[in-house]
Amino acid sequence: MSAPERLFDWPGLMRAGMQGLGLKPADFWALTPAELLLMLGEPGAKAPMGRAGLDALAARFPDEKDETDG
Repeated sequence: MSAPERLFDWPGLMRAGMQGLGLKPADFWALTPAELLLMLGEPGAKAPMGRAGLDALAARFPDEKDETDG
């Protein structure tokens, strides 16, 4: 078994990509492994920022009007 075959469960990734995500074979094979894993969702990954997090960030770092720019 070659090194890439040991690193990735290709049959499992193909099932997840083509059956789970509905990718066409050409689209599946055009992805990098990192892109595919991102699309599948990394287990244990932190959820993306929601509206409340964005509002808190905007309150902490408000936009400032630049008075020197026309």
